[in-house]
Amino acid sequence: MKRTVFPTALFAVAITALLAGAVASLSSTAAFADEDYCKVPKSEWKTTDELKAKLTAEGWDVRKIKEDEGCFEVYAIDSDGKKIEAYFDPASFVIVKQDGEDD
Repeated sequence: MKRTVFPTALFAVAITALLAGAVASLSSTAAFADEDYCKVPKSEWKTTDELKAKLTAEGWDVRKIKEDEGCFEVYAIDSDGKKIEAYFDPASFVIVKQDGEDD
């Protein structure tokens, strides 16, 4: 009887690809978590009152603003009625990270 190597080789390739994908996803998640979003000197920061005024003018209902790891962390309801947790660059007010959930 002739022995076929193909199924074993295919299985090995599939397992290798699966493990490589898992390692890649874990390493990219770790890099994302360690990334510093706001590296602006305090002397260049605008005020939280300015950020609140900007967001209010855009239709946001700002609940809380605080400093977090060099960014302004904002808890608000956006103009679409969604709860938002967003991180803003304190000098430019550009959103550098955002987490939202629908109501």
